[in-house]
Amino acid sequence: MTLVRRARPEDAAEVLRLRQVMIDSMARADRSTDWHAESLPALRARLGEPEGDFAAFVVDHPERPGALAALVAGTLDYRIGRAGDPLGTVGYVFSVATDPDARRRGYARACMDTLLGWFRERGAGRVQLTTSAEGAPLYASLGFRPKPDPLLELWL
Repeated sequence: MTLVRRARPEDAAEVLRLRQVMIDSMARADRSTDWHAESLPALRARLGEPEGDFAAFVVDHPERPGALAALVAGTLDYRIGRAGDPLGTVGYVFSVATDPDARRRGYARACMDTLLGWFRERGAGRVQLTTSAEGAPLYASLGFRPKPDPLLELWL
């Protein structure tokens, strides 16, 4: 049985390490870790807000005490309601990563199941994410379906 737990402030450095594992696996990713030190205080603060709109769930690494084997993180967002989703609460998964030496053990799936439960408990009517080709089978098995809408992005 995989023991998934909510990430705590003291996990922040390991959460950033696993997020970097995810970033490094993406094509054309900036592999710099210069941003970690600046990001760490804000992440610690967010991990210390159990009633907030952000959650990260982790599995401790079974062979490396103090290290994490897997991470999922997501946020809740409010959008004005619509037909089929009158409350407008949307979950967004933005970080899923497994340590390379801990893959294929079901850790990411267990963490995703826990995050999806957290979204349901907080009233999310739907959950969105973007995926790599490698991650797509996991999400499809959880019921995620591609949308035809193109994503647009503006950096400010």
